[in-house]
Amino acid sequence: MSREQDKETDRLAIQVETESQRKQMLSNQTAWRKANLACKLAIDGVEKDQLLDPGASSTVRHRKATKESLVHTSSDITESLMSISRMMAEQVHHINSSKTVQDTNEEFRSMTGTIHLGRKLILKYNRRELTDKLLIFLALALFLATVLYILKKRLFPFI
Repeated sequence: MSREQDKETDRLAIQVETESQRKQMLSNQTAWRKANLACKLAIDGVEKDQLLDPGASSTVRHRKATKESLVHTSSDITESLMSISRMMAEQVHHINSSKTVQDTNEEFRSMTGTIHLGRKLILKYNRRELTDKLLIFLALALFLATVLYILKKRLFPFI
């Protein structure tokens, strides 16, 4: 995605955010592995204690409880990973939406400049149109005055 960017600042920002997300993902993976290993060690310790405990009433019941705790632990870890995945997806969406907002803002700025330029041009053309109308009116008045002068001299030479 950063290779597709035109601006170097956008490209660097995306690369920095990507690197940050990658580091967070690696730390989450490491934390998940450590938690998984700790759970396995704790379960192994509990099973060892149960095997060595002569007063245990039923090993089947303990195994079932251990399996249930494994399932519960596995479910918790899965939910945690799903939560991390959702957070990462939200961060990526946030990056994309902030880039879209920046692009839209830049586009509005360029449109504002174009609108101001268009306004200036329209005002300039309105002034030119008024000037042209005034010149045409003056030329027409001069023409009519000349025609009247010529007619007066030809038709009424004594006046």
